[in-house]
Formats: sequence, structure tokens, C-alpha cells
Amino acid sequence: MASIYTYQWNDTSAVRSCASTATWLVLQGVVFMLDIPGDTVQEVVYWRDLCAVGLSSETTEKARQELNENPDTLHADIQQVRDMIVTRPDIGFLRTDDDFILRFLRARKFNQAETFRLLAQYFQFRQQNLDMFQSFKVDDPGIKRALMDGFPGVLETPDQHGRKILILFASNWDQGRNSFTDILRAILLSLEVLIENQELQINGFILIMDWSNFSFKQASKLTPNILKLAIEGLQDSFPARFGGIHFVNQPWYIHAMYTIIKAFLKDKTRKRIFLHGNNLNSLHQLILPDCLPSEFGGTLPPYDMGIWARTLLGPNYNDETEYTLTYDALHVKECYGGGDKECADKLLKRSQSAVEPGTLRQADRYNTAQPLLALD
Repeated sequence: MASIYTYQWNDTSAVRSCASTATWLVLQGVVFMLDIPGDTVQEVVYWRDLCAVGLSSETTEKARQELNENPDTLHADIQQVRDMIVTRPDIGFLRTDDDFILRFLRARKFNQAETFRLLAQYFQFRQQNLDMFQSFKVDDPGIKRALMDGFPGVLETPDQHGRKILILFASNWDQGRNSFTDILRAILLSLEVLIENQELQINGFILIMDWSNFSFKQASKLTPNILKLAIEGLQDSFPARFGGIHFVNQPWYIHAMYTIIKAFLKDKTRKRIFLHGNNLNSLHQLILPDCLPSEFGGTLPPYDMGIWARTLLGPNYNDETEYTLTYDALHVKECYGGGDKECADKLLKRSQSAVEPGTLRQADRYNTAQPLLALD
């Protein structure tokens, strides 16, 4: 019998429980378990047994070669990090179980000192920004609105290196509807769900930001303080490996924005930020078209920005009305199990990019696949 954790986003504990009577399914490569009293989903629960999940032989070898992961010393590596917790009595380490610490080791290539620094920053960021995590769950109104507006988008198909692709259509930011903080919360919550997948702990993530129709007025709301908050939450305080951050269709004032955030970026992060402008050929040199939706010149169908929201919120999600957190678990299984054409049609509703599917525009003077650091 596999064991699971019931993770309560609005609580401070992870409660180990038994999976004997639960209903579970796979949504976009993540194993979820639904704890359903009556007709109401009270918690989203997901399978996290360290031994039962397993890794492909290719990923296991990748972890050994790229991350210095050694199964023979794994327990000792984890314990060394755990032993450092006593050095920071000012921080409440709310989780210290093996598989939680393991994701931090993988994010820092099994350097124990760097791993502990990241672990401490993870909890310190949450202590210093308590308002962001007071109701850190899918049905929080602010998080729910951001998810429904496509913040973030998550592609089902990984890139050619097994990395999960996240996409953001910047112009979808309705500043009267979503605060920047709620968008950041929705992104962090999505990453918390995705990072449970051990393959993604090793392979990592790719972020594509489409700046089509992102106005100067919208950009003016990206103040240094909120940009610094995002950098602290994503770069400095989360155990995810980001293999690349790709800007497409970016206007000139996004370059000006970079001069603001440059001081907060690590050198490694700067080297992984690429500007492609309107020329998607440079994007395809790094991410194969077979992995991309048609908005980015890929061979996949147009992306529906609501697909990830429906994954987390359930099939009763509606673009036009507020969502109530009730649904039929069997319908979820049918809808995401691939046996319902009506559901499949609903998952492909519209394109969100201003670029016509498959269209490559003429390159402008900002088109470059070089890192932003090359602008120096």
C-alpha cells in the first residue's frame, strides 16, 4: 500500500495518512489524490511516496551526472542538511521530512551548505511575507482569479530535455482584477504542486513570457519592489531548476525594465534569460517546435489558458463565472483520462497570443537569442 501526504495549503503541517480508500488520477504528469467527503473536495492530496514513485533510468543517470546524486549516500546527505536546522533558531522549519529536503538538494546539486541556505530562505521568505501565505490554496479568491486568467499556463508536453514548460501571456494581466501579488502566489502554488513530481525536481522548468500587446501603462505597474519580491520568491527561495527564461514579442520598455531588476539577478539567472523578439526561429533553436503550441510556431494545438486552472480547480471551472469548489470525481477522471471527446474539445478553446499560429514575423532590432547579459 502506498503512503501519501495530505498537504493542507492553509495549515503548517503535512499529515501522513493511508491511501486505502482514496481516489487517485494523473493530471498533466502529476499524481493527485482526491479526498472527497460527500460531494465537496476539502483538500487536494497527492501521492508522494519517495520509493514508490520511482524515476526513469534516464532521469536517474541524469541526476547522478548533473546533480551529483548518489543513492548510496542519499540518507546521509539529507541528514546533514537536517542537522543544520539548529543553527537557525529564528526560522520555523515547518517541514523536514526526507523527500522535502531532497528537492532542495537536487536544486543545489547536493551541495549541503547551499541546500541549507535555500531551505532556510524558503521558510524565511514565507515568514517575512505572511500575508502572501495566509490562504495559500487553490480556492483562495485571488489565486483562483489569477489561475483562471492563465497565470501561469502549464504545457502538458515537456521540452526535449524533459523540462516542464510554463507560459505567461503578459497582456492578460487585468490590473483591476488581479494584483501582481496574487499572480505571484498563483505561480508559487502551481510550482508547489508541480515540484512534487520527482522527474521535474531533476529535469526542471522552462518559462516563456509572451509580451504581445503588453502596454507601457501595464509595464509602469512593475515597480522595483514587486519585481524584487518575485525574484526573491522564485530565484532565491524556491527549489526549482529553471533551465531558461524566454521573452518573445517584447517591446523596448521591457529592456528598460531589465535595467531595474538586473541588480537583483544572480549571474546564473542572467545567463539563462533570452530575448527572441518576434523571430521565433531563435526560440526553436532552444525549444523544439514539437514541444510548443502554435502561438509560438510549434506543432501543438493552440494553448488554452484555462487548462491548468481546470486541472487544479476541476472541470466545473468556467471562464465567465466564479468557480465553486464542488465537482464529481468520476467526471474529473473521465475528462483528464482522455476518454471524453466533449471534455477534450473544451480544453482547446482559444489562442491567447497575438501571434497568429505558425507565423514568424520579421525580426526587429531587439531579436536575439543571446542572454540579457549580452546587452551590457
